Amino acid sequence: MIFYTRKIYKELSEHLEKRPVTVITGMRRTGKTTLLRKLLEDAPTINKLYLDLERLDVQELFSQKNFDNIVLALANFGLNPKQKMFLALDEIQLLPQVSSVIKYLYDHYDIKFLVSGSSSYYLKNLFSESLAGRKKIFDLYPLDFGEYLTFKGVPYVPTDFLPTSINATEYERLRAYYEDFIEWGGFPEVVLAGDPKDKKDLLGDIVSSYINIDIKSLADFKNGADIYSLLKLLAGRIGSRLDYAKLASAAGLSRITVMSYLEFFEKTYLLTRLPVVAKRPDREIVKAKKLYFADNGLAGFLADLSSGTKFENAVFNQLRGRGDLRYYSLKSGKEIDFVLNNVAALEVKETPAEFDLQDLTRLAAGIDLKNSRLIGRKMPPKFRDFIWGGDIK
Repeated sequence: MIFYTRKIYKELSEHLEKRPVTVITGMRRTGKTTLLRKLLEDAPTINKLYLDLERLDVQELFSQKNFDNIVLALANFGLNPKQKMFLALDEIQLLPQVSSVIKYLYDHYDIKFLVSGSSSYYLKNLFSESLAGRKKIFDLYPLDFGEYLTFKGVPYVPTDFLPTSINATEYERLRAYYEDFIEWGGFPEVVLAGDPKDKKDLLGDIVSSYINIDIKSLADFKNGADIYSLLKLLAGRIGSRLDYAKLASAAGLSRITVMSYLEFFEKTYLLTRLPVVAKRPDREIVKAKKLYFADNGLAGFLADLSSGTKFENAVFNQLRGRGDLRYYSLKSGKEIDFVLNNVAALEVKETPAEFDLQDLTRLAAGIDLKNSRLIGRKMPPKFRDFIWGGDIK
Protein backbone atom coordinates (compact mmCIF):
# COMPACT_ATOMS: atom_id res chain seq x y z
CA MET A 1 0.00 0.00 0.00
CA ILE A 2 1.31 3.46 -0.92
CA PHE A 3 1.91 5.75 2.05
CA TYR A 4 1.28 9.42 1.33
CA THR A 5 3.13 11.58 3.83
CA ARG A 6 0.96 13.82 6.00
CA LYS A 7 2.39 16.98 7.55
CA ILE A 8 1.54 15.70 11.02
CA TYR A 9 3.70 12.61 10.53
CA LYS A 10 6.98 14.31 11.43
CA GLU A 11 5.63 15.22 14.86
CA LEU A 12 4.10 11.78 15.28
CA SER A 13 7.38 10.12 14.36
CA GLU A 14 9.30 12.25 16.86
CA HIS A 15 6.84 11.17 19.56
CA LEU A 16 7.36 7.49 18.74
CA GLU A 17 10.35 7.17 21.08
CA LYS A 18 8.74 9.13 23.90
CA ARG A 19 7.07 7.39 26.82
CA PRO A 20 3.57 8.99 26.79
CA VAL A 21 0.76 7.38 24.84
CA THR A 22 0.47 8.64 21.25
CA VAL A 23 -3.21 9.35 20.56
CA ILE A 24 -4.43 10.11 17.02
CA THR A 25 -7.98 11.39 16.81
CA GLY A 26 -10.15 13.09 14.24
CA MET A 27 -13.08 12.54 11.91
CA ARG A 28 -13.79 9.15 10.42
CA ARG A 29 -11.96 8.45 7.13
CA THR A 30 -9.25 11.09 7.55
CA GLY A 31 -6.43 8.51 7.55
CA LYS A 32 -5.88 7.67 11.23
CA THR A 33 -5.47 3.92 10.68
CA THR A 34 -2.95 4.48 7.88
CA LEU A 35 -0.86 6.73 10.12
CA LEU A 36 -1.12 4.28 13.01
CA ARG A 37 0.10 1.37 10.87
CA LYS A 38 2.94 3.47 9.44
CA LEU A 39 4.07 4.52 12.92
CA LEU A 40 4.11 0.91 14.07
CA GLU A 41 6.00 -0.08 10.95
CA ASP A 42 8.64 2.54 11.77
CA ALA A 43 8.96 1.49 15.43
CA PRO A 44 12.58 0.36 15.97
CA THR A 45 11.79 -3.19 17.07
CA ILE A 46 10.16 -6.43 15.97
CA ASN A 47 8.37 -6.60 19.33
CA LYS A 48 5.26 -4.81 18.12
CA LEU A 49 1.60 -5.53 17.43
CA TYR A 50 -1.43 -3.92 15.76
CA LEU A 51 -4.91 -4.70 17.12
CA ASP A 52 -8.25 -3.46 15.80
CA LEU A 53 -10.91 -2.96 18.46
CA GLU A 54 -13.62 -3.48 15.85
CA ARG A 55 -12.83 -7.19 16.23
CA LEU A 56 -14.95 -8.86 18.90
CA ASP A 57 -12.10 -11.11 20.07
CA VAL A 58 -9.91 -8.05 20.66
CA GLN A 59 -12.72 -6.35 22.57
CA GLU A 60 -13.06 -9.47 24.69
CA LEU A 61 -9.31 -9.50 25.33
CA PHE A 62 -9.33 -5.93 26.67
CA SER A 63 -12.53 -6.47 28.68
CA GLN A 64 -10.84 -8.82 31.17
CA LYS A 65 -11.05 -7.68 34.76
CA ASN A 66 -7.53 -8.86 35.56
CA PHE A 67 -5.38 -6.53 33.48
CA ASP A 68 -2.21 -8.58 34.04
CA ASN A 69 -3.85 -11.43 32.15
CA ILE A 70 -4.05 -9.15 29.13
CA VAL A 71 -0.26 -9.02 28.98
CA LEU A 72 -0.13 -12.80 29.13
CA ALA A 73 -2.63 -12.97 26.29
CA LEU A 74 -0.58 -10.51 24.24
CA ALA A 75 2.28 -13.01 24.40
CA ASN A 76 0.08 -15.38 22.39
CA PHE A 77 0.06 -12.74 19.66
CA GLY A 78 3.86 -12.85 19.56
CA LEU A 79 4.83 -10.05 21.94
CA ASN A 80 7.65 -10.56 24.42
CA PRO A 81 6.61 -8.97 27.77
CA LYS A 82 10.25 -9.05 28.95
CA GLN A 83 11.22 -6.46 26.33
CA LYS A 84 9.83 -3.08 25.44
CA MET A 85 6.58 -3.53 23.51
CA PHE A 86 4.98 -1.27 20.92
CA LEU A 87 1.21 -1.80 20.90
CA ALA A 88 -1.08 -0.08 18.38
CA LEU A 89 -4.80 -0.04 19.22
CA ASP A 90 -7.20 1.15 16.54
CA GLU A 91 -10.79 2.42 17.01
CA ILE A 92 -10.52 2.74 20.79
CA GLN A 93 -13.79 4.67 21.01
CA LEU A 94 -15.54 1.31 20.59
CA LEU A 95 -14.42 0.15 24.06
CA PRO A 96 -14.93 2.88 26.71
CA GLN A 97 -13.10 0.97 29.46
CA VAL A 98 -9.91 0.60 27.43
CA SER A 99 -8.47 3.82 28.90
CA SER A 100 -8.32 2.16 32.33
CA VAL A 101 -6.52 -0.82 30.80
CA ILE A 102 -4.02 1.44 29.06
CA LYS A 103 -3.39 3.39 32.27
CA TYR A 104 -2.69 0.21 34.28
CA LEU A 105 -0.44 -1.37 31.65
CA TYR A 106 1.35 1.95 31.09
CA ASP A 107 2.13 2.17 34.83
CA HIS A 108 3.20 -1.46 35.27
CA TYR A 109 4.82 -2.56 31.99
CA ASP A 110 7.23 -1.20 29.40
CA ILE A 111 4.69 -0.62 26.65
CA LYS A 112 4.62 2.22 24.15
CA PHE A 113 0.97 2.67 23.20
CA LEU A 114 -0.07 4.05 19.83
CA VAL A 115 -3.82 4.49 19.69
CA SER A 116 -6.41 5.99 17.36
CA GLY A 117 -10.07 6.84 17.62
CA SER A 118 -12.71 8.68 15.62
CA SER A 119 -13.80 11.37 18.02
CA SER A 120 -12.38 14.01 20.30
CA TYR A 121 -15.78 14.04 22.03
CA TYR A 122 -14.94 10.67 23.55
CA LEU A 123 -11.17 10.77 23.60
CA LYS A 124 -10.50 14.21 25.02
CA ASN A 125 -13.10 13.99 27.77
CA LEU A 126 -12.38 10.46 28.94
CA PHE A 127 -8.63 10.45 28.39
CA SER A 128 -8.11 13.84 30.00
CA GLU A 129 -8.83 12.28 33.39
CA SER A 130 -7.81 8.64 33.14
CA LEU A 131 -4.54 9.30 31.29
CA ALA A 132 -3.63 12.70 32.71
CA GLY A 133 0.08 13.27 32.16
CA ARG A 134 0.42 10.00 30.26
CA LYS A 135 -0.62 10.93 26.72
CA LYS A 136 -0.34 13.41 23.88
CA ILE A 137 -3.27 13.92 21.52
CA PHE A 138 -2.71 14.61 17.82
CA ASP A 139 -5.68 16.00 15.88
CA LEU A 140 -6.02 14.79 12.31
CA TYR A 141 -8.09 16.74 9.77
CA PRO A 142 -8.85 16.20 6.09
CA LEU A 143 -5.98 17.09 3.76
CA ASP A 144 -4.94 20.70 3.36
CA PHE A 145 -4.03 21.86 -0.14
CA GLY A 146 -0.35 20.97 0.22
CA GLU A 147 -1.23 17.44 1.32
CA TYR A 148 -3.78 17.25 -1.50
CA LEU A 149 -0.95 17.94 -3.97
CA THR A 150 1.16 15.23 -2.33
CA PHE A 151 -1.66 12.71 -2.81
CA LYS A 152 -1.92 13.79 -6.46
CA GLY A 153 1.83 13.36 -6.95
CA VAL A 154 2.33 17.06 -7.71
CA PRO A 155 5.54 18.68 -6.38
CA TYR A 156 5.25 21.94 -4.46
CA VAL A 157 7.11 24.13 -1.99
CA PRO A 158 5.40 24.37 1.43
CA THR A 159 4.79 27.79 2.96
CA ASP A 160 5.10 28.12 6.73
CA PHE A 161 3.04 31.29 6.97
CA LEU A 162 1.64 33.35 4.09
CA PRO A 163 3.17 34.35 0.76
CA THR A 164 3.75 38.07 0.23
CA SER A 165 2.14 38.24 -3.23
CA ILE A 166 0.73 36.11 -6.00
CA ASN A 167 3.08 33.74 -7.81
CA ALA A 168 1.85 33.82 -11.41
CA THR A 169 3.83 30.73 -12.42
CA GLU A 170 2.40 28.64 -9.59
CA TYR A 171 -1.06 29.99 -10.36
CA GLU A 172 -0.91 28.67 -13.92
CA ARG A 173 0.63 25.35 -12.85
CA LEU A 174 -1.69 24.55 -9.97
CA ARG A 175 -4.97 26.39 -10.52
CA ALA A 176 -6.82 23.33 -11.91
CA TYR A 177 -5.78 21.33 -8.84
CA TYR A 178 -6.86 24.13 -6.53
CA GLU A 179 -10.27 24.32 -8.19
CA ASP A 180 -10.65 20.57 -7.65
CA PHE A 181 -9.66 20.98 -3.99
CA ILE A 182 -12.24 23.75 -3.52
CA GLU A 183 -14.93 21.59 -5.09
CA TRP A 184 -14.26 18.21 -3.47
CA GLY A 185 -12.27 18.90 -0.29
CA GLY A 186 -9.60 16.79 1.33
CA PHE A 187 -10.85 13.40 2.48
CA PRO A 188 -8.06 11.08 1.23
CA GLU A 189 -10.35 8.56 -0.50
CA VAL A 190 -12.25 11.36 -2.22
CA VAL A 191 -9.03 13.01 -3.42
CA LEU A 192 -7.78 9.72 -4.87
CA ALA A 193 -11.10 8.85 -6.54
CA GLY A 194 -11.17 9.88 -10.20
CA ASP A 195 -14.83 9.87 -11.11
CA PRO A 196 -17.16 12.59 -9.72
CA LYS A 197 -19.85 9.99 -9.08
CA ASP A 198 -17.42 7.95 -6.99
CA LYS A 199 -16.49 11.09 -5.06
CA LYS A 200 -20.16 11.83 -4.32
CA ASP A 201 -20.75 8.23 -3.22
CA LEU A 202 -17.78 8.38 -0.86
CA LEU A 203 -18.94 11.68 0.64
CA GLY A 204 -22.44 10.27 1.13
CA ASP A 205 -20.95 7.26 2.88
CA ILE A 206 -18.88 9.50 5.17
CA VAL A 207 -21.99 11.50 6.16
CA SER A 208 -23.98 8.29 6.77
CA SER A 209 -21.19 6.78 8.85
CA TYR A 210 -20.94 9.94 10.94
CA ILE A 211 -24.69 9.92 11.69
CA ASN A 212 -25.22 6.16 12.04
CA ILE A 213 -21.98 5.20 13.79
CA ASP A 214 -20.28 8.14 15.50
CA ILE A 215 -23.39 9.92 16.71
CA LYS A 216 -25.21 6.77 17.81
CA SER A 217 -22.19 5.39 19.65
CA LEU A 218 -21.04 8.64 21.27
CA ALA A 219 -24.16 10.64 22.04
CA ASP A 220 -27.76 10.29 23.20
CA PHE A 221 -29.16 11.89 20.04
CA LYS A 222 -31.77 9.50 18.65
CA ASN A 223 -33.37 11.14 15.63
CA GLY A 224 -31.05 10.72 12.64
CA ALA A 225 -33.47 12.56 10.33
CA ASP A 226 -33.40 15.67 12.55
CA ILE A 227 -29.62 15.57 12.64
CA TYR A 228 -29.32 15.25 8.88
CA SER A 229 -31.75 18.12 8.32
CA LEU A 230 -29.83 20.32 10.77
CA LEU A 231 -26.51 19.50 9.08
CA LYS A 232 -27.96 20.60 5.74
CA LEU A 233 -29.17 23.86 7.29
CA LEU A 234 -25.76 24.47 8.86
CA ALA A 235 -23.89 23.79 5.60
CA GLY A 236 -26.05 26.46 3.98
CA ARG A 237 -24.89 28.98 6.59
CA ILE A 238 -21.14 28.66 6.11
CA GLY A 239 -19.39 31.99 6.67
CA SER A 240 -22.45 33.44 8.44
CA ARG A 241 -22.89 34.46 12.06
CA LEU A 242 -24.86 31.93 14.04
CA ASP A 243 -28.31 32.91 15.30
CA TYR A 244 -29.40 29.97 17.43
CA ALA A 245 -33.01 31.12 17.74
CA LYS A 246 -33.47 31.41 13.96
CA LEU A 247 -31.65 28.15 13.39
CA ALA A 248 -33.85 26.36 15.92
CA SER A 249 -36.98 27.76 14.28
CA ALA A 250 -35.84 26.67 10.81
CA ALA A 251 -34.93 23.20 12.07
CA GLY A 252 -38.10 22.75 14.12
CA LEU A 253 -36.03 22.04 17.23
CA SER A 254 -35.58 23.74 20.57
CA ARG A 255 -32.76 26.23 20.97
CA ILE A 256 -31.16 24.04 23.67
CA THR A 257 -31.27 21.00 21.38
CA VAL A 258 -29.65 22.91 18.51
CA MET A 259 -26.88 24.18 20.79
CA SER A 260 -26.26 20.64 22.07
CA TYR A 261 -26.00 19.33 18.52
CA LEU A 262 -23.61 22.12 17.53
CA GLU A 263 -21.35 21.45 20.50
CA PHE A 264 -21.22 17.77 19.54
CA PHE A 265 -20.56 18.56 15.86
CA GLU A 266 -17.67 20.81 16.85
CA LYS A 267 -16.16 18.32 19.30
CA THR A 268 -16.25 15.63 16.64
CA TYR A 269 -14.40 17.82 14.11
CA LEU A 270 -17.28 18.27 11.67
CA LEU A 271 -17.41 22.04 11.97
CA THR A 272 -15.85 25.03 13.71
CA ARG A 273 -17.47 28.08 15.29
CA LEU A 274 -15.11 30.99 14.69
CA PRO A 275 -14.98 33.64 17.44
CA VAL A 276 -14.88 37.39 16.93
CA VAL A 277 -11.97 39.71 17.70
CA ALA A 278 -12.71 41.43 21.01
CA LYS A 279 -10.30 44.37 21.00
CA ARG A 280 -12.86 47.14 20.48
CA PRO A 281 -16.17 46.07 22.10
CA ASP A 282 -17.65 49.53 21.57
CA ARG A 283 -17.41 49.14 17.80
CA GLU A 284 -18.08 45.45 17.40
CA ILE A 285 -21.30 43.71 16.57
CA VAL A 286 -22.69 41.21 19.08
CA LYS A 287 -20.19 38.46 19.69
CA ALA A 288 -21.84 35.81 17.55
CA LYS A 289 -19.59 33.11 16.10
CA LYS A 290 -19.26 32.31 12.42
CA LEU A 291 -19.61 28.81 11.06
CA TYR A 292 -17.23 26.78 8.88
CA PHE A 293 -17.17 23.10 7.90
CA ALA A 294 -14.08 20.92 8.19
CA ASP A 295 -14.24 19.84 4.56
CA ASN A 296 -15.52 21.45 1.36
CA GLY A 297 -16.64 18.21 -0.23
CA LEU A 298 -18.69 17.30 2.80
CA ALA A 299 -20.29 20.74 2.98
CA GLY A 300 -21.04 20.69 -0.74
CA PHE A 301 -22.68 17.29 -0.41
CA LEU A 302 -25.01 18.65 2.26
CA ALA A 303 -25.94 21.97 0.60
CA ASP A 304 -25.88 23.77 -2.72
CA LEU A 305 -23.15 26.27 -1.95
CA SER A 306 -22.25 29.40 -3.90
CA SER A 307 -18.83 29.62 -5.52
CA GLY A 308 -17.76 32.32 -3.04
CA THR A 309 -18.86 30.28 -0.02
CA LYS A 310 -16.88 27.26 -1.18
CA PHE A 311 -13.79 29.41 -1.64
CA GLU A 312 -14.11 31.06 1.78
CA ASN A 313 -14.59 27.70 3.50
CA ALA A 314 -11.55 26.27 1.70
CA VAL A 315 -9.41 29.22 2.79
CA PHE A 316 -10.59 28.79 6.38
CA ASN A 317 -9.39 25.18 6.35
CA GLN A 318 -6.07 26.21 4.81
CA LEU A 319 -5.52 28.80 7.55
CA ARG A 320 -6.86 26.75 10.47
CA GLY A 321 -3.56 25.14 11.44
CA ARG A 322 -1.51 28.34 11.22
CA GLY A 323 -2.42 29.83 14.58
CA ASP A 324 -5.22 31.74 16.28
CA LEU A 325 -7.98 32.54 13.80
CA ARG A 326 -10.86 34.97 14.36
CA TYR A 327 -13.03 37.39 12.42
CA TYR A 328 -13.83 41.07 12.91
CA SER A 329 -17.10 42.91 12.37
CA LEU A 330 -18.48 46.42 12.88
CA LYS A 331 -22.04 47.39 13.72
CA SER A 332 -22.31 48.72 10.17
CA GLY A 333 -21.97 45.15 8.91
CA LYS A 334 -18.49 45.60 7.46
CA GLU A 335 -16.23 42.65 8.22
CA ILE A 336 -12.73 41.27 8.03
CA ASP A 337 -13.08 37.61 7.11
CA PHE A 338 -10.10 36.39 9.12
CA VAL A 339 -7.66 37.84 11.64
CA LEU A 340 -4.67 35.53 11.97
CA ASN A 341 -2.61 35.47 15.16
CA ASN A 342 -3.83 38.99 15.90
CA VAL A 343 -1.32 40.38 13.39
CA ALA A 344 -2.76 39.85 9.89
CA ALA A 345 -6.10 40.97 8.46
CA LEU A 346 -7.16 38.65 5.63
CA GLU A 347 -10.09 39.19 3.28
CA VAL A 348 -11.29 36.51 0.86
CA LYS A 349 -12.30 37.71 -2.61
CA GLU A 350 -12.81 35.51 -5.64
CA THR A 351 -11.58 38.27 -7.96
CA PRO A 352 -9.67 40.78 -5.81
CA ALA A 353 -9.37 44.47 -6.74
CA GLU A 354 -7.50 47.55 -5.54
CA PHE A 355 -10.56 49.02 -3.80
CA ASP A 356 -10.97 45.77 -1.83
CA LEU A 357 -7.47 46.20 -0.44
CA GLN A 358 -8.16 49.84 0.41
CA ASP A 359 -11.34 48.90 2.31
CA LEU A 360 -9.52 46.12 4.15
CA THR A 361 -6.64 48.40 5.11
CA ARG A 362 -9.04 50.97 6.60
CA LEU A 363 -10.89 48.31 8.59
CA ALA A 364 -7.66 46.75 9.82
CA ALA A 365 -6.38 50.11 11.04
CA GLY A 366 -9.38 50.25 13.37
CA ILE A 367 -7.94 47.34 15.34
CA ASP A 368 -4.30 48.36 14.93
CA LEU A 369 -3.42 45.75 12.31
CA LYS A 370 -0.83 46.94 9.79
CA ASN A 371 -0.59 43.69 7.80
CA SER A 372 -3.57 43.55 5.41
CA ARG A 373 -3.74 40.96 2.65
CA LEU A 374 -6.38 39.92 0.14
CA ILE A 375 -6.70 36.22 -0.66
CA GLY A 376 -7.95 35.69 -4.21
CA ARG A 377 -9.12 32.81 -6.35
CA LYS A 378 -8.92 34.25 -9.88
CA MET A 379 -6.30 36.41 -11.55
CA PRO A 380 -7.74 39.83 -12.49
CA PRO A 381 -6.41 41.56 -15.65
CA LYS A 382 -4.04 44.01 -13.91
CA PHE A 383 -4.23 43.85 -10.11
CA ARG A 384 -1.53 41.65 -8.53
CA ASP A 385 -1.26 42.82 -4.91
CA PHE A 386 -2.90 39.78 -3.35
CA ILE A 387 -2.24 36.22 -2.26
CA TRP A 388 -3.57 33.41 -4.43
CA GLY A 389 -5.41 30.86 -2.28
CA GLY A 390 -3.51 28.01 -3.90
CA ASP A 391 -0.22 29.43 -2.61
CA ILE A 392 -1.34 28.72 0.98
CA LYS A 393 -0.04 25.16 1.26
